[in-house]
Amino acid sequence: MAQESVDAEQVIETDYLCTKNVQVAEKILSSGKPTIIACQQQAAFFEELCNEIAVEGKSDPKLTTTDIRDRAGWTDDISAYAKQAALLSEVKLTGPLTPFKEITSEGVCLILGDDENTLDVASKLKDELAVTVLMSRDIGELSPRGEVNICNGKLKTVTGSLGNFKVLVTEYSELNLHGRGSVSFGEKRKEASSECDIIIDLRGDNPLFPSSEKRDGYLRRDPKDRVGLESVVLEAINLKGEFEKPVYVRFEEAKCAHSRASRSGCSRCLDICPTNAISSNGDSVAIDPYICAGCGSCSAVCPSGAANYDDPPFTFNLQRITNLRSVFKKYDRQVEPRILFVDKDFGMELITLSARFGRGLPADLIPFDIPNIELISHAEILAALASGFSEVIIVTKEVPTFSSLKLQMNICMSILAHCGPESQNRLRLIETMDIETFENEIYSKNHSKKIVEPVLLLGEKREITRTAVKAMIPSKNAIELPETSPYGEILVNTDKCTLCLACVSLCPTNALEDNADRPELNFTETACIQCGICSSTCPEQAITLRPRLNLNNEALSQKVLNSEEPFECISCKRPFGVKSTIERIVAKLENNHWMYQDSKKLDLVKMCDDCRVNAQYHEENSPFKYGEKPKIRTTDDYH
Repeated sequence: MAQESVDAEQVIETDYLCTKNVQVAEKILSSGKPTIIACQQQAAFFEELCNEIAVEGKSDPKLTTTDIRDRAGWTDDISAYAKQAALLSEVKLTGPLTPFKEITSEGVCLILGDDENTLDVASKLKDELAVTVLMSRDIGELSPRGEVNICNGKLKTVTGSLGNFKVLVTEYSELNLHGRGSVSFGEKRKEASSECDIIIDLRGDNPLFPSSEKRDGYLRRDPKDRVGLESVVLEAINLKGEFEKPVYVRFEEAKCAHSRASRSGCSRCLDICPTNAISSNGDSVAIDPYICAGCGSCSAVCPSGAANYDDPPFTFNLQRITNLRSVFKKYDRQVEPRILFVDKDFGMELITLSARFGRGLPADLIPFDIPNIELISHAEILAALASGFSEVIIVTKEVPTFSSLKLQMNICMSILAHCGPESQNRLRLIETMDIETFENEIYSKNHSKKIVEPVLLLGEKREITRTAVKAMIPSKNAIELPETSPYGEILVNTDKCTLCLACVSLCPTNALEDNADRPELNFTETACIQCGICSSTCPEQAITLRPRLNLNNEALSQKVLNSEEPFECISCKRPFGVKSTIERIVAKLENNHWMYQDSKKLDLVKMCDDCRVNAQYHEENSPFKYGEKPKIRTTDDYH
């Protein structure tokens, strides 16, 4: 089974591979053949063994490590062979490389604090980093350190990240350098600005940044925590040098539906980014890759596909989902697998603790690790169900009230409500740090049968969502979704709509289009992402959004939202404008406005652009006339 799942030439079963049987590993690795060791816990040991073999010149070992013991081997169930095969098969999947940006930190360090501990930390760092201490009050009885630069001031603004912090300080003053008497600071300056690579915050106050633990280069400790102060010294020293920062999100500005012509639209990513790495940039947003911590929330909520998580991308996750299910079923045709979404830190640690000290995972529950639980969108959940998994379980410590995951689950719950009795409990969220609670939940199985026969899923998130839901609910026409969902229609009040078509000109996805032959507003529902630009643009406030997923084929084609007869120019008979609008304007102006007492003036309103200009030009006293053109002079005029 294991041999087939990874296309291996040979399978060796052994215990204590990292201790008394290490010669077995050394022999295989020395052969130079690609080797898979199913032990993730001792991955660092086997990597070191490979390095030793390479240094000795025996060969160039090609090693891959994976874990099937914690995830599948240690379980209260009798066997988990099918799951082990599925997990091993992932070794064959090669994800695309994540792009990186270079970060250079020269070790310029700013320490914020007001007590003796702050100066102690500065003294320990002075030989490794270029240290400046900024205090917000008088130094008082503290003993200055001659080798440490100390200044005084109030921190006004701080921006940036590792290698590129920008600091603005008000009421800035530097320490007076003298040897006797009380310590004092010099003359204050109104403002001073500077740059640094690292910031150590020992103020014991609120953090300088939202989600500060995710801001590279920003180290915050309680000034009374002696252990924390020791650790921050080592951590700061390790932040000097050159680093590679993954570019987690691939952003396509042309697809962004944030705004058009200063009319506000989608702000989902701005509202949800925990680190403030996203800012408005006119018609689109801008994502700072140096501040982005890679949570993936923006990718989960982006309705247009402008923000795509790249570590790994959605297409690779989809490939993993379908592969896990198909390999599992290859070796176990009686049981329908379930999938467990976990993050690589908390979730995988919980699985390990359960395997070692508890019941372990059930044999039918396949763990699916991702960098952050917040990057899961409704598309991954629905794709898992449409691929043949009978249940989807998500585990995390705690989900914030305002979370992308909450919205994604609400979308799925609205859909599952139409998939048959109790189908909503095919999707569960487990919020716990307790192993026993976790195990009770995962061993409680709500469904043993899949919701639908597996379907082929191709395309981006929107296409996959539609394909998956149509397979699960073939007879349903439309499903109402919660607000801010990325699918839906727009409703137009035809009594208010004047067919000005301002909405058409600003629609970022061309869901709204006009008709070249007549005043008409057309709409394609599958293209609508519910960004709201049309609603905020409409001068008559005639447009409202209606989030829903329309499974009917009519959603793929245009439908007319509003249409009227064009007005015929009274001069050339060419259709132009909207008949009801022209007639309404004429009715309001006739006998009510001094400029239009003359019927000829009123006729101008009833003309197309070309005829109107022509008529105005030939009017008596026309402002377009400049008199008779002067005769051209020639040399004959001077003889």
